Amino acid sequence: MKAWIMLMLALSLPVTAMAEEAKEGEAPKVNYITLSPPFVGNYGLDGSAKLRVYKADVALRVTGDAAVAAVKANEPLIRNKLVALFAQQTTEAMNNIEAKEKLRQEALKQTQQVMNDETGKPMVDDLLFNNLIIQ
Repeated sequence: MKAWIMLMLALSLPVTAMAEEAKEGEAPKVNYITLSPPFVGNYGLDGSAKLRVYKADVALRVTGDAAVAAVKANEPLIRNKLVALFAQQTTEAMNNIEAKEKLRQEALKQTQQVMNDETGKPMVDDLLFNNLIIQ
């Protein structure tokens, strides 16, 4: 019986060592952080009587647990920048597909700038619109 136990232990040691090596060599984990609640506000305030409203569900892609913690710690500042950016948009920018992509890229740029100012690194790999509703 002792021999059987010793054999099982001997066989399990290389498996444990391989598992530890995989953790050390594996790529950092990618996470998606949904900024909640969704952004809702007015845009295109160009003096016309028509009220224009947007609702944007935004997610940020980050790599690593440190980036997740840093983004969550700075979420109020990120939200403030994005609300200001969305409010500045024109009707044409919100109704045009190419302009929406430019808006997404500008939102990413501003988010990375916030993180760079606060932490010294951009931290955010990408910004995605899960949903963008325009009325």
